Amino acid sequence: MVVTRVLRPCYGFLGSPVDEEGYPSPVRVKRVGLWRRIFALMIDWLMSLAIATAFLPRTPGWSQLAPLGIFFIEVWVLTSLQGASAGQRILRMKVIRFSDGGSATPTQALIRTFLLCLVVTAVTFDENGRGVHERLSGTVLTL
Repeated sequence: MVVTRVLRPCYGFLGSPVDEEGYPSPVRVKRVGLWRRIFALMIDWLMSLAIATAFLPRTPGWSQLAPLGIFFIEVWVLTSLQGASAGQRILRMKVIRFSDGGSATPTQALIRTFLLCLVVTAVTFDENGRGVHERLSGTVLTL
């Protein structure tokens, strides 16, 4: 018996969400541009830096990673509870599940936040504008 592989066409176009196999996503979303993402990230980072500067002692060593730790906790908790970090909420963005458009689960928010803190996955995008951290966590950032 010969098994042939069926090639599936990519139905998506720039700005249209498609799943990992190239089929249209069941959820139609309005994509968030790069500059808006960066601005939300800057808001979150500056908030974390301000908290670390105000409440933690300035000693060399591990305390230099305190802003990153505060950033991680802030983004993870707020994304899990309300669907967006503080910067995303200010700019009226929301993190949703890519599969059905529901709220992101705490596990998805944890994976997304961890990969976001690695930076490389956050600045690497696919042809549909989703970051690697979004693809691996099964989420998407929408307006």
